[in-house]
Amino acid sequence: MDISQLSFVWHRGLQEIAAADWQRLAGRHPMLDYTFLRAFELSAAVDHQTGWIPYHLTVFAGAQLVAAAPCYIKTHSYGEYVFDWSWADAYEQAGGQYYPKLISAIPFSPVTGPRILVHPDCKSAAALADAMLTQMRQLCQAHALSGLHVLFPDASSANACAAADGLRRQGVQFRWENPGYADWEAFLAALSRDKRKKIRQERNKVAQQGVHCRVVSGHDVSPQELALFYQCYCHTYQRHGSTPYLSLAFFEQISHDMPAQFRLFIASQDGEDVAASLCVLGDDTLYGRYWGSLRDISCLHFELCYYQPQQFCISHGIRYFEGGAQGVHKLARGFTPYATCSYHWLSHPDFHQSVARFLAREANTMQDYVDELEERSPYKA
Repeated sequence: MDISQLSFVWHRGLQEIAAADWQRLAGRHPMLDYTFLRAFELSAAVDHQTGWIPYHLTVFAGAQLVAAAPCYIKTHSYGEYVFDWSWADAYEQAGGQYYPKLISAIPFSPVTGPRILVHPDCKSAAALADAMLTQMRQLCQAHALSGLHVLFPDASSANACAAADGLRRQGVQFRWENPGYADWEAFLAALSRDKRKKIRQERNKVAQQGVHCRVVSGHDVSPQELALFYQCYCHTYQRHGSTPYLSLAFFEQISHDMPAQFRLFIASQDGEDVAASLCVLGDDTLYGRYWGSLRDISCLHFELCYYQPQQFCISHGIRYFEGGAQGVHKLARGFTPYATCSYHWLSHPDFHQSVARFLAREANTMQDYVDELEERSPYKA
């Protein structure tokens, strides 16, 4: 492939890109699905008002789309889950303007996946990925963006970023793995005695409070159940003094357009629905994304956000469950740590070097943290 003959195009929204062409590149990752990303735009979760401005990159060979990257110009750092507030403070104290910046990411989703999407038939994928990253950095230089940040890339996209001299930032999340448990008791039997006892106590406590749970697929969810979920979701944000990122229109869109990937876990007490969590289903992974409750019920968060999805995975032969960002408390519920990463280029050379030194120090601390977590495995030796 002759890179010089390709066309690199920036788009102000997915509506400028054919859905079938995007899907050919995105594969089966549910959160790179055209309908999932487009729902953010249709519901105005990402626009100039929210500070997430869609600016997607595509690459064409003639009329054929051969590569793409989901990109956004950001005027803040909310909803990214890779925390660079201290960088912004340092840059602005030195007289610079950290925002806007360019990111390649899935909005509000700390989920690892492809960020450089290349057509599966492309025989020059590495060269094409390098050319795309060059285009992104050139955009930053041309439009006074402080830098480029590629968040939660998979191994292929991470390798492309590393080859292009990106600054790697190590992260850690917690994932539960189902090696093929026959049932819930088989999972508990794999845990150490104290963890097994704790989980049983928490589940018993929920049951003793008269709570019952059910799972509803996207094909079967009713408008009333979806409205209940959104009421719970907003209520929980408000209790923490925050504003929800997403509107009811977003959830209506994805439940309608991708019902096979939509799972709602609903808890009822005394015959009344009082809490719900929403998960997105991939080929081998269930992603825990959003939750909320209208009542304070002891241990309900663990039941609805961890134990019910884990039990669902066992029943349906799903290999992994990712329960969201951070949360060392997940260790006690059978989750184990795994590495994530992000890559960064800062437009100002001196600031780029300062961040490089910071990341070198942080990497040592992060490795110590991961080593400590691995020593606290919830499973039998």
